Amino acid sequence: MFVILASLTLCAQNTYVFFGSFNHDKESEGIYVYQLDPLKGKLSKVTSVKGVLNPSFLTLSHDGNYLFSCTESKTKNAGSVSSFEFNPEKRSLTFINSQKSGGENPVYLAAHQNGKWLVNGNYTEGSTSVYPILENGFIQPYVQNIQFSEGSVNPDRQDRAHIHSTVFSPDFKYLFLPDLGADKIRTYAFGSDKKEPLTETETSFTQATPGSGPRHFTFHPNGKFAYCIEEMGGAVSVYQYENGKLEPIQRINTHSEKFKDDFESSDVHISPDGRYLYASNRGNENNIAIFSIQNDGTLKTVGYQSTKGIHPRVFTIDSTGNFLIVAHPVSGTAVVFKRNAETGLLKKVEKVKLEGVSTVQVRKY
Repeated sequence: MFVILASLTLCAQNTYVFFGSFNHDKESEGIYVYQLDPLKGKLSKVTSVKGVLNPSFLTLSHDGNYLFSCTESKTKNAGSVSSFEFNPEKRSLTFINSQKSGGENPVYLAAHQNGKWLVNGNYTEGSTSVYPILENGFIQPYVQNIQFSEGSVNPDRQDRAHIHSTVFSPDFKYLFLPDLGADKIRTYAFGSDKKEPLTETETSFTQATPGSGPRHFTFHPNGKFAYCIEEMGGAVSVYQYENGKLEPIQRINTHSEKFKDDFESSDVHISPDGRYLYASNRGNENNIAIFSIQNDGTLKTVGYQSTKGIHPRVFTIDSTGNFLIVAHPVSGTAVVFKRNAETGLLKKVEKVKLEGVSTVQVRKY
């Protein structure tokens, strides 16, 4: 009886997967919605949206009602952020509005838990913009646009600041901005009740290893540790975290010994149970590095597994921790892996063809 009830409860909720892509043409599909089979990990298409150019990164509002995308463009000031309403009952995704990104090449979005704020990072010239969000999901023009300038030691890649992600602290009181160009993780206090939420903190940044190129950033579920993947250094830096301050405690390679240079490390996520960290490597590797997380927050290498595609730019883990889903823009494939909760290892269960697919989000409704 228990098994039957558990199965019915599992199937009562639907899990949807949202993919964005480099479509390079508003006439072709840019955002796709699929349903994920909670038992087998198979994907079935629900709907898609045209009329949006290069929606390369997506994020969901905390209630799941709205999907936000940033539309990359290498034309100066041509980037934008857009809002869509998702209705799980109608299985529909409807465009609401868009606003200028305040800079070139927006690459990352973060939504505040109160539903009233959206933050984006503009990569090319290195800035971040903050937008008020209305109750109907409408994005208002940005109220802050903070520009950074200084670069770092690599003249080819770090001639100036390059903000690559915008990540809220677990309590949403701080915002962290990994800056690939400056080798810094920038920190701001976030006052959600203020007209201009971002204010400088006493410690305005954490210095990363010179030439490492901080890219994406995540917190441990217990809120005590933070992890930054470094695109150019091919490593994950581990930090102890408290009240907006990061204290470095470890730096560990995301690559095996056979790869010595030209790293293209990309994305980083932790399993919901807090036991394993996953880091994706593009370029010559096209794999995911798997680490077990120790009690003190440090990482221990478990191994490396192929992502079964080319250029694993972004991946995500569903809320149950059962599945890990990878987006490969170069091979144009999305791959679903079944995750072993005990060993942390991955087993491919599904692959779908999606031209230019670059990002993925998943949510249970």
